[in-house]
Amino acid sequence: MTVTDTAATPAEAGQHGFKKHSDGGWDLVPVQTRSERFHSTNVADFPQLTGREAAWRYTPVARLTALSDGELDGGPYEISTTDAAGVSAEWLDVAEANRGQAGKPEERPSANAWTQTEKVYAITITGEEAKTVTVDRSALGATARAAHTVITAKPNSQAMLILKNTGDALLTENVEIVVEEGAQLTVVSVQWWDDSAMHLASHFARVSRDARLKHVVVTLGGDIVRVNPSVHLAEQGSDIESLGLYFADAGQHLEHQVYIHHDAPYSRSRVTYKGALQGEGAHTVWIGDVLIGPKATGTDSYEQNRNLVLTDGTRADSVPNLEIETGDIAGAGHASATGRFDDEQLFYLEARGIPEDEARRLVVRGFLTEIIQQIGDAELQEHLERAVEQELSGTVLTGDAQ
Repeated sequence: MTVTDTAATPAEAGQHGFKKHSDGGWDLVPVQTRSERFHSTNVADFPQLTGREAAWRYTPVARLTALSDGELDGGPYEISTTDAAGVSAEWLDVAEANRGQAGKPEERPSANAWTQTEKVYAITITGEEAKTVTVDRSALGATARAAHTVITAKPNSQAMLILKNTGDALLTENVEIVVEEGAQLTVVSVQWWDDSAMHLASHFARVSRDARLKHVVVTLGGDIVRVNPSVHLAEQGSDIESLGLYFADAGQHLEHQVYIHHDAPYSRSRVTYKGALQGEGAHTVWIGDVLIGPKATGTDSYEQNRNLVLTDGTRADSVPNLEIETGDIAGAGHASATGRFDDEQLFYLEARGIPEDEARRLVVRGFLTEIIQQIGDAELQEHLERAVEQELSGTVLTGDAQ
């Protein structure tokens, strides 16, 4: 089933990035503000990827043609969801699923998934009692696939939802998160894919009045993984805590592009992503966009990204962006840093008799554990700590990595 927006395509609308320069040349005009990006649910409205687009300039797009241009299996797949009072999960036809409440695709692979999806996995959360639900996908296989998940937290509900991804995958998907008035929702997306997996995910969230979303992305496995959360703080008092943890090994490409749109008064956001890199060709990308709109008076916002380089031969790209369209805010800021070990920390540990290799591992564990400990689920936190230990077990931690 194909769903088409009535809006004009980028070229028809003359949008920035899809029109000629005044001198008659065809060089692309960059989008001037984050909110100007074109969106559509129809893949035909997007040009094919070249890698020259601002949003794809760090990504190996030539290896993703099957997901951006190819035919996709959009039907239901094997999935396991734990039972909990107040939580329902079911497959719905696309016409029944009420898609698009939280956002719409801004990129071709996301639109390709939207266009070719036949069944939507809908999770609805009710009840003020706190509960934890795990959604497990482990048998997607190597078939090119489209997926769409809609998560709805009803007013004043409370829950933690863990999306656990393991095994092989060739997947492009959209995840919508609707947090209604007064709801408190945590969504943890864990990418524990096999080494050959390729996964492109667009997460769209809409947070209502006095509601709070904690959104956590943990990416440890896969060949190419790109998880992009976009959060719309749509009503007064809405709140987002966006956390991320990633560990890239040799040859892995792990990418996260975070967009927070403050669109209402007295909204709050905190974005903290941390990553470690080791091995030849390990590549991570983090792009953080925060837009404080003209109606978002009293906004309180801060975003940061930290990368720890463990060996030579790695690359970490980190780009924080902040746009402010009102002068009446509580505060806004951003920070980014990429570097090797802290020599003072190492000296402190070695001075107390800890061997250098073990001291370096302790520093890495402490660096990443800050994110793990904020998840709020003891069992998952224990699993992640063990996973980090496994990543470090075969690492030669160099002192001169830059």
